[in-house]
Amino acid sequence: MSQISDVRPVERTGATPQVHAGPTANPSRIFQTINAFQQTGALRAAIELDVFTAIAEGLRTAPEIAGRAHAAERGIRILCDYLVMLGLLTKHEGRYGLAEDAAVFLDRRSPAYMGTIARFLNAPEIMDAYRDLTQAVRQGGTTMSGKGSVDPEDPIWVEFAHSMAPLMYMPARRIAELVGGGAGERMKVLDIAAGHGLFGIAIARQNPQAQIVALDWRPVLEVALANARKEGVEARYSTLPGSAFEVDFGNGYDLVLLTNFLHHFNPITCEGLLRKVHAALVPGGRVVLLEFVPNDDRVSPPETAFFSIIMLGTTPDGDAYTFAEYQEMLSNAGFGNAEHIHLEPMPESVIIASK
Repeated sequence: MSQISDVRPVERTGATPQVHAGPTANPSRIFQTINAFQQTGALRAAIELDVFTAIAEGLRTAPEIAGRAHAAERGIRILCDYLVMLGLLTKHEGRYGLAEDAAVFLDRRSPAYMGTIARFLNAPEIMDAYRDLTQAVRQGGTTMSGKGSVDPEDPIWVEFAHSMAPLMYMPARRIAELVGGGAGERMKVLDIAAGHGLFGIAIARQNPQAQIVALDWRPVLEVALANARKEGVEARYSTLPGSAFEVDFGNGYDLVLLTNFLHHFNPITCEGLLRKVHAALVPGGRVVLLEFVPNDDRVSPPETAFFSIIMLGTTPDGDAYTFAEYQEMLSNAGFGNAEHIHLEPMPESVIIASK
């Protein structure tokens, strides 16, 4: 595609604007972005057809993969070629291979397999939130019915608990290490919006003295309990069904986990919940946040800052808050100095503050 540079519209009263073009401006980014939904469709199709696992098992040609997937050879060839262009597959002399990311995360046999995340991230309810993003921008919040993804007992969070767990194994282990989960000291932990339960479970696995209380909607807690049972910590894992804003937490907690939760709400709502958390902690107790935390410019790093538009599309007033904003919320709720820890290579950060 030819390149056009230095494009500067020149306004002329009563005349059509003129454009001065040079050699560096390029419409490719616009074309690629407007067609980005095709990447989503291709990856989801490959996951549903188990293309990556088929290739990992040694089926390398379009006819071989098509036979295993019960799909048309033409369809598989075009899909796999597109995945090569996306950098998820390789191709040499008509034979396909897995790029490193696909081998680690998209082969169903891999312990790090995360193909299930498409079931939540591409759920119809989530996708529909972006069909009229223009209106969401106009009104400053989601066009989804009710309160969007924060509607009480929204069944989508059951799907979240089932499908998003693979993405959280690494952050859960890191948080357990950061809070001294392996120290063996008695620890009472409240896991708010527990979902799949992996964060509390990781602490319970590392520390045989840890008692976990998981809070979420009752159907979601069934998923967390099943995971606790599978990991052998069910005896030290109890549940507290209901809304984090309405349920009585009790007190005496050494640690409260607030993972992937505060970004759904405005700062005033977040502060109110943090005050409630503060009251439930013992002196010296800690709150742990896991969040997408962009720099103060709100556009970097892009793999973190992008999260704001997800909140615009799916919540009435959620956002990706900066560390300075979280510091202010925590301080207003009574917490001391907050520590900000980047979880490389994940896009999220951990924030820990003490009572």
